[in-house]
Amino acid sequence: MSSKPQSIGVIGAPFSKGQPRGGVEEGPTVLRKAGLLEKLKELECDVKDYGDLSFADNLDDSPFQRVKNPRCVGKANEKLADVVAEVKKTGRISLVLGGDHSLAIGSISGHARVHPDLCVIWVDAHTDINTPLTTASGNLHGQPVSFLVKELKEKMPEVPGFHWLAPCISAKDIVYIGLRDVDPGEHYILKTLGIKYFSMTEVDKLGIGKVMEETFSYLLGRKKRPIHLSFDVDGLDPSFTPATGTPVQGGLTYREGLYITEEIYKTGLLSGLDIMEVNPSLGKTPEEVTRTVNTTVAITMACFGVAREGNHKPIDYLRPLK
Repeated sequence: MSSKPQSIGVIGAPFSKGQPRGGVEEGPTVLRKAGLLEKLKELECDVKDYGDLSFADNLDDSPFQRVKNPRCVGKANEKLADVVAEVKKTGRISLVLGGDHSLAIGSISGHARVHPDLCVIWVDAHTDINTPLTTASGNLHGQPVSFLVKELKEKMPEVPGFHWLAPCISAKDIVYIGLRDVDPGEHYILKTLGIKYFSMTEVDKLGIGKVMEETFSYLLGRKKRPIHLSFDVDGLDPSFTPATGTPVQGGLTYREGLYITEEIYKTGLLSGLDIMEVNPSLGKTPEEVTRTVNTTVAITMACFGVAREGNHKPIDYLRPLK
């Protein structure tokens, strides 16, 4: 279990072109305003802020087949991948504040440049593994995993904006937790490639403790390796994170979300983290926005060692008083 102070590189990625709803580009701002970086410093983490990336708006970005904004999304991910790789070269944990989940393409591929043996835990209501050919919506935030998985390379057309990208993980390197809204084409891909997943049905049946045990045994059983956690806040039930773009009822509880992240922290192997799809403009009330942001901050803090039983320096409180 990690006890030495952790060093973190924080990258704001205010980007929304992977999906149609404005506001998700405000995710990094609201998480910063909630004091996320200060709270990490209070945990004695060594935090380096890389600031918010600026993404060019490519005005000539006509759809590629069904795929919307391909050049914008491709360029943004190329930029993010470069910065994540830079952070990882310094030995810091990369913490990417999104933005929409299409950014996982850059975050994971940048991480894999430095740690090609990484594994991925993907917490989400959705699998985000539609290909440009199976997508019904054309939104790239529903497709990032298909760009990353080597076994799908032959099924991927050459999407403009993504010439720089090579798939970097195998189907056996990823585990999904929290699924409950999976398209038929995605379900076919999961089954065909034998991808490991725990839908909400499995979470209900096994309990989150067993889910995490099985996840670690599957990903780390043969050898310890860096973990990349890609966390979409819609993985949690909308009662905890209502201000997000594609909420689905019946999700992970606040407690299950904390348990997942506490257990990942305890491995000492967390190496990259994406916190995605906080959209403050989709809260119906200011309270819904606050609830979403506070939940997201708590989940992030648990990744870096905040424990529910408290964080205290070891003092012998039972020693007799003088």
